[in-house]
Amino acid sequence: MSMPRRALAAAAVALVLPLSACGSGGDDSGPTDASGKIEGDITFQTWNLRANFKPYFEGLVADFEKKYPGTRVKWIDQPAEGYPDKISADAAGGTLPDVVNVSPDLVAPLAKAGMALDLDKAAGKYKSEYLSGAWASHQVPGMSGTYAFPWYLNTGPLFYNKSLFTRAGLDPSSPPKTYGDLFADALRMAKKSDGKVATLANVPTIEDFGRYGVQLMNKEGTGFAFNDAKGIELLTEYKQLYDAKALDPQALTATPESSGRKFLTEAVAMNPGSALDLGNFKKQAPDLYKNIGITDQITSTGHVNMYVMGVMVNSRTAHTPAAVAFAHFVTDAHNQMSFAKKVAIFPSTAGSLDDPYFTKEDGTDETRVRIAAAKSLKNAVNYTPVLFSDQMKTALRNEVAKALQGKQSPKAALDNAVKACDQLLKQQG
Repeated sequence: MSMPRRALAAAAVALVLPLSACGSGGDDSGPTDASGKIEGDITFQTWNLRANFKPYFEGLVADFEKKYPGTRVKWIDQPAEGYPDKISADAAGGTLPDVVNVSPDLVAPLAKAGMALDLDKAAGKYKSEYLSGAWASHQVPGMSGTYAFPWYLNTGPLFYNKSLFTRAGLDPSSPPKTYGDLFADALRMAKKSDGKVATLANVPTIEDFGRYGVQLMNKEGTGFAFNDAKGIELLTEYKQLYDAKALDPQALTATPESSGRKFLTEAVAMNPGSALDLGNFKKQAPDLYKNIGITDQITSTGHVNMYVMGVMVNSRTAHTPAAVAFAHFVTDAHNQMSFAKKVAIFPSTAGSLDDPYFTKEDGTDETRVRIAAAKSLKNAVNYTPVLFSDQMKTALRNEVAKALQGKQSPKAALDNAVKACDQLLKQQG
């Protein structure tokens, strides 16, 4: 898995700040005025980017220092493994860098502890430069404000195996467009293959509930709500798929990597992915590559799911104007566009997705995927709630597994999951 995919896949790892770092709901103790002279030494921390993109970031720093001669930026990069723990330790110890690469769930506890600068106050003039869904992704329920500049985005289509569709008597040129189609096609494929070919390899996650149209949290952000009638309906459908082997039997313990391998070996008919996967298919499974179908994410809301990375400013930086200016510089349209051309990610800046790079076909599958993803990102949302921690993910997964195994009803499973997640939410403070 390449860098951004790995970082984005890790975007919902938990971060619980030690009590010593907790503050009173976002009361920034540092200066919020970013209008002063842009000068001083600041530190910029990224998440697992040095190995593949060292020249890009060194150039970025040099360009900024040239534009603002009174500044110096020290770039540090942390490995993917243990990144949330590193941020937690730095926050508790008062050594958090001035500008930090974060995901929405990582920014939430920092904002609650008063350590993330409110950009609505300090940098609101830049808001219109970004896609509205991307800007909103670093807002925290129950708090006013936005706590990081949106940076790169990712999303992807559903890949499907045309030959498996044909074998099941399904039209390979007409993949499922709705959840109803998906469930019907999956049951048919399982029946035709005598349970040997599943259509899906993963149990439903919080983002699946979101795409299905389930309300995930109450409006105040004080409790979860995915145990409503629509949530129960989705899990009931998945239970039917599991019983029919239309959902892979190993889905209860699947990872994105294991699901990808299932699709690669043609044991599973559909799998989410991105343009990065096509090169992998071409190299490792040429027969599969010849039969790859590409379709949109299935959603009941009209909005696909997106993953988003952000750049946060430490509210306690000694150089607020320089830190805000640099965070904006990293995420401005020009620099996001140049980064997007180096790796299969997408800019969060308004208008960038209209660039010919994201709109003009050249006959390749890679470009087709990039164009489709860029189009869908314009009104995409990050379904994973900012407050949904890794522990909550585990709680939901465990209860879903019990429902699929018939150990409890879908309603009981979701009631228990909401109860567990609400309890964890209270512990976050």
